[in-house]
Amino acid sequence: MAEPCGKFSVLCGQKTVADVLENPIRILITMANRTSLCGILTLLFLLTSFATAQAKAAQKYVMYVGTYTERGSKGIYAFDFANGHLTSLGLKAEVANPSFLALSSSGQDLYAVSEVGNFQGRHSGGVLAYRTDASNGALTPLNQTPSIGEGPCHLSIDKTGKFLLVANYDSGSVASFALQPDGKLGNVAAFVQHLGASVDPERQKGPHAHFIETTADNRFAIAADLGLDQLLIYKFNPNDGSLAASLPPFVSVHAGEGPRHFVFSHDQKYLYLVTELDSSVSTFTYDAQQGRLQQKQTLSAIPKDYKGKSDAAEIQIDARGKFLYASTRGPDSIAVFKISPTDGTLTMVQTVPSGGKTPRYFAIDPSGKFLLAGNQESDNIVTFRISQKTGKLLKVGEPTPVISPVSFVFLEAK
Repeated sequence: MAEPCGKFSVLCGQKTVADVLENPIRILITMANRTSLCGILTLLFLLTSFATAQAKAAQKYVMYVGTYTERGSKGIYAFDFANGHLTSLGLKAEVANPSFLALSSSGQDLYAVSEVGNFQGRHSGGVLAYRTDASNGALTPLNQTPSIGEGPCHLSIDKTGKFLLVANYDSGSVASFALQPDGKLGNVAAFVQHLGASVDPERQKGPHAHFIETTADNRFAIAADLGLDQLLIYKFNPNDGSLAASLPPFVSVHAGEGPRHFVFSHDQKYLYLVTELDSSVSTFTYDAQQGRLQQKQTLSAIPKDYKGKSDAAEIQIDARGKFLYASTRGPDSIAVFKISPTDGTLTMVQTVPSGGKTPRYFAIDPSGKFLLAGNQESDNIVTFRISQKTGKLLKVGEPTPVISPVSFVFLEAK
């Protein structure tokens, strides 16, 4: 958030906008005693910012939850979400293993994988399209199609909203599908089978595509492959959805790390990767013109005193781009890192228990004030308040029961 004048830090006693939003009354009273034009303008700016933040926090959302269905879950569930509180709206779509969800930019269409090995009689998983109802969370099926690979575990929508990209974990492939104007899934636009292996005899005998997403400028698509220890870089054509190997076609991580998910910094200068097999977070510099990545830093996401087995899972950046979060199964914790504004490097701030077992996924709500952790094996979602000043997490309320939660998306409610 831009500050309206260079004297802001002096007027506020070296406070930031985030400090003011957390302590508005005390700071604003102090500033009211200042008579400079800059002080008046800054005061007006802060009042507007505070009102905006309060309005966003008060906004209600429908939160859709994708699950695994082996232990009693039935599919996709919906919840009312407002200011950190969840209220169940029940089952909205019955489907096998809708483990990952993606919402269109308009919010009217929801897409889900069916993470299975046999779909419509083919050796493949599935992709499903639904029309949403923001008033009650209802989902109306549009259509479905095989994902052209077994065990699809991630999907995303390109920046034009015209193509859906899918990562098939079990068969180690990626694909893109055209999206029709009515939200339905169209024809396959691209398919790439990954090839190779790495050093782990159990997890890396072959390719395992785990994540794919287009860059902010939509010129490239990057896929994380756990089985190959690679981030594969594709030239993405937003006109036809095709994927072509870039030069270089990939960047490797250290053998046995197992790339899982990644996120870009808000300025698109850095990519942050969580690696599952060694539970670390790596910082890469990103050349947007060439689509090139270079590894810069690697830090453990495990609590210092933990000695057991661990598998890192999710990674996200807060709404202001100042803090990064990563979850790890085993220690069942969430690590908090501060992002350097000068060179993008990370510094560990905190690790906190996830409030359950196996935090496979977490999401930061649209207000940026709450982090919701889905604990797969303890069947709950735990809500944390995010300190806007330090990035630290504080557990609030009681866990919300959900069988095998995996991923969440937020739709603004009507």
